[in-house]
Amino acid sequence: MTNIPPVSTSHFSNATSEQSQAKTWKAAQDFEAMTINQMLQPMFATVDESEGMFDGGAGEKQFKPMLINEVAKEMEHTGGLGLATAIYQKMLAMQEKK
Repeated sequence: MTNIPPVSTSHFSNATSEQSQAKTWKAAQDFEAMTINQMLQPMFATVDESEGMFDGGAGEKQFKPMLINEVAKEMEHTGGLGLATAIYQKMLAMQEKK
């Protein structure tokens, strides 16, 4: 898991604790992984699923969404698209407005 990016805390109150920031960072990472997942689904949909010798059958159809999800999580974990940091900062700013 990547480290929480540094944020200037001068404009944040004590209400935004480290624990809250960690939860916010996790949510931003999860959102980025979900975005990557949505981008990968059309790519995996183009795979030929004809009833050939190497067809995965019903198991392949059942496990493909889980495979796509894990690929997306791994892509996010290794740098992803760079959305998590921007989302994290925006979420912290929104929390402060409350």
